[in-house]
Amino acid sequence: MASRSPPSFVPTLTEVVRSPGTVDASAQKSAWSQEQLVHRIMQRVELTLERRLREAIATTVLQQTQMLGPLLREEIELVVRESVEQALADELTATRPEQQRP
Repeated sequence: MASRSPPSFVPTLTEVVRSPGTVDASAQKSAWSQEQLVHRIMQRVELTLERRLREAIATTVLQQTQMLGPLLREEIELVVRESVEQALADELTATRPEQQRP
């Protein structure tokens, strides 16, 4: 009988065959290490992101406030001027009829 070599997909006695459902200890440790690494990285990212967002928001609010200040000042000045003019006009109108009485 002629000796034939087995097909390549048949395991030989020197190979360790594992079923897909079983995971050895080193694979579990590796998976656990990856999970821990991802968790630690996410914590660091969260802290850094929170700090940088606070800084960015503070800078934006400060810039907007600085730009808004002069505009508000102009608007307040206009409203005060119009209010004073209106009050003065009302007062002058109210006092004129009394001055014209004999």
